[in-house]
Amino acid sequence: MFKGQSIQLVRLHDSLVELRFDRQQQSINKLDTGTIMELQAATQALREDASIRGMLVTSAKASFIVGADIFEFTTLFAKGAEEIERFIAAQSAIFTAFEDLAVPIVTAINGLALGGGFEMALASDYRIMTTSAQVGFPEVSLGIFPGFGGCVRLPRLCGAKTALEWIVSGKPQKAEAALAANAVDGVVSNEQLRDAALAMLQSAVKSGEWRARREVRAGAIAPWDPSTITAIEAAAAKAAAHYPAALAAVAVVSSTAHLARDAALLLEARSFGRTAATATAAALIQLFINDQMMKKKTGVQARIARKVSRAAIVGAGIMGGGIAYTSAVRGIPVQMQDIAQAALDLGKTEARKLIDKQVASGQLTRESGDSIDASITPTLDYSEFESVGAVIEAVVENMNVKKTVLAEIETRIPADAVMASNTSSLSITDMATALQRPENFAGMHFFNPVPAMPLVEVIRGEKTSDITAATIAGYATAMGKTPVVVKDCPGFLVNRVFTPYVVAFLKLVHDGADFEQVDQVMEAFGWPMGPAYLLDVIGLDTGSHVFDIIMRGYPGRMSLDFKNAIHLLADQERFGQKNRVGFYRYEASAKGRPVKLTAPDAHALIAEIQPRGRVTFQPEVIIDRMMLPMIVEAAVCLIERVAETAAEIDTSLILGLGFPRYLGGPLKYADQMGLRVLVSKCERYELLNDAEPISAHLREMARMDLRFHR
Repeated sequence: MFKGQSIQLVRLHDSLVELRFDRQQQSINKLDTGTIMELQAATQALREDASIRGMLVTSAKASFIVGADIFEFTTLFAKGAEEIERFIAAQSAIFTAFEDLAVPIVTAINGLALGGGFEMALASDYRIMTTSAQVGFPEVSLGIFPGFGGCVRLPRLCGAKTALEWIVSGKPQKAEAALAANAVDGVVSNEQLRDAALAMLQSAVKSGEWRARREVRAGAIAPWDPSTITAIEAAAAKAAAHYPAALAAVAVVSSTAHLARDAALLLEARSFGRTAATATAAALIQLFINDQMMKKKTGVQARIARKVSRAAIVGAGIMGGGIAYTSAVRGIPVQMQDIAQAALDLGKTEARKLIDKQVASGQLTRESGDSIDASITPTLDYSEFESVGAVIEAVVENMNVKKTVLAEIETRIPADAVMASNTSSLSITDMATALQRPENFAGMHFFNPVPAMPLVEVIRGEKTSDITAATIAGYATAMGKTPVVVKDCPGFLVNRVFTPYVVAFLKLVHDGADFEQVDQVMEAFGWPMGPAYLLDVIGLDTGSHVFDIIMRGYPGRMSLDFKNAIHLLADQERFGQKNRVGFYRYEASAKGRPVKLTAPDAHALIAEIQPRGRVTFQPEVIIDRMMLPMIVEAAVCLIERVAETAAEIDTSLILGLGFPRYLGGPLKYADQMGLRVLVSKCERYELLNDAEPISAHLREMARMDLRFHR
């Protein structure tokens, strides 16, 4: 009947036909433009065959359809709202034509049916899924909402409230929830799926009840009480300034509730076009593409990496315990070594606390938690180090101490084992001078708290081998982290790009800015914490040490010629949350968490280093002065190949620092701003020095209308 690259029509018994999604030479089904065009051709073939009495929709893959081809979105979304609307409306009409075939349609859902895949299933009269399958609409994470009828068909099946909860949350729904919500009509085991779907189809053919179902789906949402979605609308509105898709989806469902299907679909396409054309959608789509690129790169590294099946952590305490837990919970046992029993006890207690938290939340059984705990072996010596494939050194941040410890470790491990130093600022190349096998050594910078933060910087020293870098990156991946391989330089990548942001904050404060106002402006801009609050969380003593090291490495761009607020507060032993006083005061909540409070004495202290007194800055000035130096430093890092690609730089700043996701990272933010505007703003704030290579590079990129992301 029809055979394409992704869709085949197969005749079955009793005048039934199977439409099978089976994307050739691919492990999954996706709804790219080619597949949708094949759906149109298959629908036409079905329409022309009057002998057909029923339609079964299936997948030959392990999942039904995982969604649209996101890589097609970048070109489409750059065309503007009206062009997007026309394109989406035309493709949505193909789903509608399929839905309107004059025979009952049953879809058998196995694995995942997400995004457009779920919308394809919603265009049928009946749906049956396996107990392990999941359905849902993850589009909001990409800055958009369902555009192939999801905002129209799902509310007419499940009601507006449930449909919007699913759309706004973006969470996949398990079979039990889907059945309870009326999104599917049956749940069976994997083995029963095909037979049960065929039985459902044969029953529909005989009963003719599918016609009544279609009439309901083609009408308005009934009954419709707008008050049922008030809370969802309020929650979506809070995020709308930076993430408009959720609120737009609420508006689509609300405004189309009284309409028949076809009119509602046209409004869905129009709103989709406007939402997809936003900078937020472009940024979040770019993040998805960046993530796929980094996974592909990790796969390439895995081809030369050695597998780490057993590891060791040298240096216990909170950090060492967190690293040990992160390794052990992923099935890689560790030796945790320290010279002090108290530190070992603290590390073991930290690991156990993290395990107990997982058990309490139901993510681990007590038995598996005990097994993980047993796979962390504390030791005061280097016994059993001869069997490890990787060692992470996590001792005090002191170059001489680290060199001594690393040299000792090297004598205790196999010649082909790799070593990594967990450091946020010290030179890996310098550290490697203490070793006999520097090619087996790299940096491995974890971010705090280790179990929660997804990024790990893998730092290549001058003599680090490709195999070592790949092995450390592979170990990080096995620990559930996202590794990025970076060049050895002061601050590496994330802290290097972060430091100009801190310097900009210190300059603003010196120029008279109220640090609380700066925090409020930057949090409203999208940062999870303002700079003063974040420095309190990091620790002003720690920040003073780390940022001084990094600033010394880049005196032209990051030097300060005045006493800054970090030094001032640290000198007064105001270290932030760790001792409950810094820029702010902190009191423990009922659950023991620190609560931030205004500290008038901090304002009085800082007034002493504000030669012009208190000055009020407009929010846009604060944003420009804080953000532009980060963009420039990120561009320098790309030019110097601190990381190889703009994708790695942007992803690292989002995962490691909390850079606002809706901006897509500093380089995507620059692309959205336009490099001509960027250069103009930098010149206004005197951030470009004509003698620096970055100035000429940025100006030339701006002149040629180039972008960091192709």
